[in-house]
Amino acid sequence: MICVSDIPESEIEFSAIRASGPGGQNVNKVSSAIHLRFDVRSSSLPDAVKAKILRMRDTRISTEGVIVIKAQKFRSQEKNRLESLVRLDELLQKSQHVETPRRQTRPSRSSVRKRLEGKKKQGSVKKNRGKVNDY
Repeated sequence: MICVSDIPESEIEFSAIRASGPGGQNVNKVSSAIHLRFDVRSSSLPDAVKAKILRMRDTRISTEGVIVIKAQKFRSQEKNRLESLVRLDELLQKSQHVETPRRQTRPSRSSVRKRLEGKKKQGSVKKNRGKVNDY
């Protein structure tokens, strides 16, 4: 499995931006949020992994094949940088996950019998509903 540590540092671009949300004067002064940009098409990832990432339906992946992750959870720029790398790693792991194909199974005879008996019982209950004849 490929993870973030396998990707050269030169392929990941970081830029510091001002974080949105509450924080008082500090949020207006300090650029603590991080934008991580990773171009999948020009990266050194194997072609199979690239294709799988580009097929993923994720809002963080642009139509040009650039992954953009905005991390602003922490007040520290370094912690946000690590957080963005963790999120990129999670995205890479998700893209490499192979689901096992579902094997078709058949219901057992007793479960089919019980289901049909229940249907007959419910049908007879409904059939016996209605007006009572007064003689």
